[in-house]
Amino acid sequence: MVNNMNRVKNVGDVELKERLVAVNRVTKVTKGGRTFTFAAIVVVGNEDGIVGWGLGKAGEVTAAIQKGTEAAKKNLIKVPVRKGTIPHEQLAKFGGAQVYLQPASHGTGVKAGGAMRAVLESVGVTDVLAKSKGSSNPHNLVKATILALSEMRDANMVAQNRGVSLSTVFNG
Repeated sequence: MVNNMNRVKNVGDVELKERLVAVNRVTKVTKGGRTFTFAAIVVVGNEDGIVGWGLGKAGEVTAAIQKGTEAAKKNLIKVPVRKGTIPHEQLAKFGGAQVYLQPASHGTGVKAGGAMRAVLESVGVTDVLAKSKGSSNPHNLVKATILALSEMRDANMVAQNRGVSLSTVFNG
């Protein structure tokens, strides 16, 4: 699903900020009555190219958020962000959610909704045009956005993968 090339190994020296995307209350009906549990989707990022997401489930909202944060810290990827935007257009699909990301000029802002906005702001993108199609399920939107970001490649990565110089990439 996500490139192993973009995985971030050690988290100790990175200052991560967490954003709560959604909290879902789940009810289980038992003989003794209703039991409530909570599922929280959390996105963490350093706003400088590193982002991850996690899902936490617990009997209390705060415990679910904490578990989600810990899961997100184990699931980090590195994204190429240049001048506050993404390097190229990207389309990704996860489950029923489909996302489209497009670079934007300086001053545009983050034109994205809900779950996508949380992921893009956590990674440090300040100018981007984004569209979500299909399902608006926050779980799948977060996963599709992370998938799209993990497939991003900047010119340096392309040159390195091809084994050529950076000028050769642009001049053909």
